[in-house]
Amino acid sequence: MEVPRTPEALRALEAALKGRIAGDLRLDAMTRGLYATDGSMYQKMPLGVLLPKHTDDVQAAVEAAHRLGIPVLPRGGGSSLAGQTVNAALVIDFSRHLNGIIEIDTEGKRARVQPGLVLDHLTKRIAPLGLMVGPDPASSSRATLGGMVGNNATGTHSIVYGNTIHHVREVKALLADGTAATFGPTSADGWRQKLALSGREGDLYRGLDALLAADAGTIRRDTARHWRRNSGYRLEHLLEEHFADGARNVARLLCGSEGTLAVTTEIEVALVDKPVRTALGVAHFTTLDAALRATPAMLETGPSAVELFDDYAVRAAKAAPGFASKMGFVAGEPGAILITEYFGESDAELRDKVDGLERVLESTAHGYYALVRAFEPAEINAIWSVRKEGLGIIMSARGDLRPIAFIEDASVPPEHLADYIERLLSMLKETNTPVALYAHASAGTLHVRPFINTKDANDVEKMARIAVASMELVRGYGGTVSSEHADGRARSWLNPGLLGEELYRANVEVKRLFDPENRLNPGNVVDAPPMTVDLRLGPDYHALPILTEYDWSTEGTFALAVEQCNGNGACRKLESGVMCPSYMVTLEEEHTTRGRANALRLAMSGALGPDALLGERMEEVMDLCVMCKGCKTECPSNVDLSKMKGEWLQTVHDAKGVSARTRFFADAPRVARLLHRLGRGPGAALVNRANRVGLLRKGLERALGITTKRALPAYAREPFTEWFKRQAWTGQGAEVVLFADTFSNYNHPEIARAAARFLDRAGYRVLVTAPEACCGRPALSKGLIREAKAQAARAMDLLAEHAEAGRPVIGLEPSCLLTFRDEFVSLLPGDARVAKLAGLSFLFEDFVAREAAAGRLDGLRWKPGGGKVLLHGHCHQKAIVGTAGALAALALPGYDVELVDSSCCGMAGSFGYEAEHYSVSVKMAERRLMPAVRAAAPNTLIAAAGTSCRAQITDLSDRHPLHPAQILLDALA
Repeated sequence: MEVPRTPEALRALEAALKGRIAGDLRLDAMTRGLYATDGSMYQKMPLGVLLPKHTDDVQAAVEAAHRLGIPVLPRGGGSSLAGQTVNAALVIDFSRHLNGIIEIDTEGKRARVQPGLVLDHLTKRIAPLGLMVGPDPASSSRATLGGMVGNNATGTHSIVYGNTIHHVREVKALLADGTAATFGPTSADGWRQKLALSGREGDLYRGLDALLAADAGTIRRDTARHWRRNSGYRLEHLLEEHFADGARNVARLLCGSEGTLAVTTEIEVALVDKPVRTALGVAHFTTLDAALRATPAMLETGPSAVELFDDYAVRAAKAAPGFASKMGFVAGEPGAILITEYFGESDAELRDKVDGLERVLESTAHGYYALVRAFEPAEINAIWSVRKEGLGIIMSARGDLRPIAFIEDASVPPEHLADYIERLLSMLKETNTPVALYAHASAGTLHVRPFINTKDANDVEKMARIAVASMELVRGYGGTVSSEHADGRARSWLNPGLLGEELYRANVEVKRLFDPENRLNPGNVVDAPPMTVDLRLGPDYHALPILTEYDWSTEGTFALAVEQCNGNGACRKLESGVMCPSYMVTLEEEHTTRGRANALRLAMSGALGPDALLGERMEEVMDLCVMCKGCKTECPSNVDLSKMKGEWLQTVHDAKGVSARTRFFADAPRVARLLHRLGRGPGAALVNRANRVGLLRKGLERALGITTKRALPAYAREPFTEWFKRQAWTGQGAEVVLFADTFSNYNHPEIARAAARFLDRAGYRVLVTAPEACCGRPALSKGLIREAKAQAARAMDLLAEHAEAGRPVIGLEPSCLLTFRDEFVSLLPGDARVAKLAGLSFLFEDFVAREAAAGRLDGLRWKPGGGKVLLHGHCHQKAIVGTAGALAALALPGYDVELVDSSCCGMAGSFGYEAEHYSVSVKMAERRLMPAVRAAAPNTLIAAAGTSCRAQITDLSDRHPLHPAQILLDALA
């Protein structure tokens, strides 16, 4: 098929849709580049991107594209692993606007939804009704229902619920020419009525009827026997025997069709009852083979899921910053673990089932050595969270040799799984190919990830050989190469050999009936190119060298760090966590970690032109990254976009100079010290007065772009460090160092005073750092890495004495204190003192919690009464050390502490003060934080450790948030 790529064709499309659509048609190179990849190893530049607001937009676009001969690709979250959501086509992204719930029928247990709806959103809505969607892919936080139909997705519980095909009841769709059609259950009489229809829909049904009549024998004979099959089109679901079940349903043919047959616009999905209770038994084995050979016996105990992690996956999870703390369920150093789940009505029933599992393992399984049990929901959720992000964790491997998805979706009957894997691993060993394995042992599906360097032509050729060998093994065991991730670019090319000549010909005929001109996502399922074309990081890929200021040796190089993004899309989640707060309020792909990493990689490879790295579109893509650090731990591949943005900003500054506003905010510590010297108090008062005068604030907005809708932080007349010198201190115990950051010293000394008083009353001898010991955070936040490096070196010199003496360094502002644990490693490589300082650096709350747990605060007495505290965690705190310490410390006086799952407050240092960012800043706050604050009872204390977090809460409510140090001091008797 000749794809029209000429500017004339695209201009014609733009003209055809002008005035007809409410959504956005984007044809710029950057946007197209952001949609050129998904979660696979492929990259293919689309012709354009449509963000439709209504189904009418979709229909207009499909009709126009058909008229102009332009291919169309419907897309959801773009997390596909086989490359089926990238193509030289008009990409229609349903996830931004067409993401609603149309109807929920509780009694009928069904939901009608738009295709861009994310599964977790639907789950959250129906969970209180005791319902859920049966298929539960690991990517549920970003997988859309339309994508689940396209992939025929399933998940952990496939042995109970099967695939999406078993739950879809009806689909509204557009055919290739834009004709609207509804596919649903059709009786024998109804089928005959369809055959009598005129027009495009009637032609389609008549063609299908003839095909089914001619090829029924072939379909029955050549379709894989294993139930978890997803290769080619699912013609077996349209055989005549389905009338015996009451209906034949063409909607099922769309399941697994990858958008190659029709464009889905509405889905009716059946719902199932949520299990009352669940429990886990994590079985440990000395070898992978022992685990696989134990699986059939384990299935006899009636589990709802059996999920495998091999030794590589376990080690990778233990090393991943965001998951290491959840790996306590792993005993020793297993060759593999099987996470086995049971449904039950009561705790006693579940304990009996897990006991039964243990008896089976002890009596039949060789190489089994431990069973770790989990009955509490929090513990169960933590284990499943590790499993759900298994792909991304495995993909966190550094360097060019990476575990690549191309044979990972093969499935065989579970009784043959051990033999299949044994033969496959033997073949991989012969080709000197390392491998990682995980996933659904219960269904005979192990996601096998061979380590391949796709930049090496020899490895690429080897990859194709491995794919063919795996296919032949799978076919011999009655399995299929695609079981839930679809065929895509990785596996469609194997379908002629896998399906056989006659069944493949029937699949080609299905494509012709639905899409005669081959315009819907061409090259997938049938008529596919070789798997080795259009690789994202292929042998011809090269990244431009960039001079860097951070040390990137841990990642390899800056380019390798950028390439670490594998497109899994975890940054598109909306229901929980910190990562990508700007995406949470814009739903724009370019405001995800994935989008920004892709933009950098495309620019560095020259794919967007010679000047793209410093261009206006790159600035727009990077603009709303608030450097929250959520991606550092929440991205399962640990893509640290905050660090990357800092490096990119330094490159921009070197090329274009530093703006006055950037200099103003980056120099905040220097300005504070200068104001203090100018009159030792009156200087601060003068600035505070100017901050309140409207005319001067308007001048700041005109000169620097600082919004007039907020007042900048006020300065105290007396810094904390000077106040500290005048006090009498009684603590004579262990020495601790209170780090006097700029904000706690000059803007909010009352917080530092509270911390010092509390530590003194707890018996510690408090020392205070000099004001010159700046961590460099303000400079880092504005991308002035060289300046921050000099400040870090100065701070390290001032703090080295304390680190050598083993004194804990306690900080109040998370973004400042945690710089010692994070950026100092990259700013001061080779300085042995950094590790010592990092190990001794604590947020105030974490230090208090640690000391209390050790019994060293038992002498403190608290006021009676307790009460409630609503806690908002700082982004850096949540990303690097977590909020467990803050929760534990605030609970010491007897407070009932509730943590708001609020992502970023929206201020993010200077971000919320910048005029063009004010509205986005407020949207971030209003997503979760501010509603929770306003809903809190008047006597509930609002706790926030971050200076900017407290400023946001103050600006947008009538509440007065407090630092945990203030709350704890006030709670002392």
